[in-house]
Amino acid sequence: MSEFRNPGERHTRPAGFPRRRPARWCAGLLLAAVGVPLICRALDTDGVTPVPQLLAFLPWLTVPAAVALLLAAGTRWVAGCAWGLVALAAIGWFLRPYGTGGAPATGPVAARLRVLTANLEFGGATPGLLAALRRERPDLVSVQECAPAVCGTALGRAEVRAAYPYRLVVGGGAAEGSAILSRYPLEPDGAVPGALAMPRALVRVADVPLRFQVAHPMPPVPGGLAVWRGELGRLRELAAGRGDTALVIAGDFNASQDHAAFRALLDTGVRDSAAMLGLARAPSWPRPVAPRLGVQIDHVLVSAAVEPRAARFLDLPDTDHRALVVDVALHGRR
Repeated sequence: MSEFRNPGERHTRPAGFPRRRPARWCAGLLLAAVGVPLICRALDTDGVTPVPQLLAFLPWLTVPAAVALLLAAGTRWVAGCAWGLVALAAIGWFLRPYGTGGAPATGPVAARLRVLTANLEFGGATPGLLAALRRERPDLVSVQECAPAVCGTALGRAEVRAAYPYRLVVGGGAAEGSAILSRYPLEPDGAVPGALAMPRALVRVADVPLRFQVAHPMPPVPGGLAVWRGELGRLRELAAGRGDTALVIAGDFNASQDHAAFRALLDTGVRDSAAMLGLARAPSWPRPVAPRLGVQIDHVLVSAAVEPRAARFLDLPDTDHRALVVDVALHGRR
């Protein structure tokens, strides 16, 4: 027989419904926290604090998005499930390498070079850098946070001068100092203005001119986003106005491919060496949790005349950054 409800009887929700509310609230908060940086990424903007900081770790937004999806599924929240699936799909889409396009290198290979970039964290990793120079034998070296009293003195040793007779060491203070070391003749070629030294040298390699630029813009700390954007913008202006001269920009960019300000730099046609060689998501900072966690903010960007052939990250002691070594082929004009 069919059951009939007493018209005066109140309709009651399932007994488990009240317990679903906290889970749904947690799922909603997680999805909101994930959704804001994803929307900014889709709109090609870095937004305001804390969005730039969250964008740096965009791949790891997978974790809260997945947890939110599980909570939504467990409470049969259809809208939350859809929201979570869209968030995970967006993260997957944005994980694709950026800055790998552009015209391929043309002309004969004039030279094969090894480029190394390292942030020494106030000069603390100077002994590790010296060991890497002896072991890796790079041809061009970009050094950031080269404290004059430690790094500057060490780079002046006879052993280093013999291996790298051409150099450019500028800036004072523990974090401001930068250096360029070269096995090939160079001459100062100006600098990108910034709070931290970003010198540039014109290097002559087998009669082919190569501009070698140190990158070290300020980090995107709360209250300092305008400075960070401005200094990355000056690097972009350099890349956009490079002309036909081969260009390498190497250093600690304090930005990943998930930052709009860094993508604007790549949109000038320079390419990210690590991304081109399958290492687009290899973390370089902070070193204590890299390579499994972290973010890649240390890059070697190259123009079309410079062809990346191999890349790898190195662990140096006493710094929070991993060094990056890239082997490239420098093409001359036809």
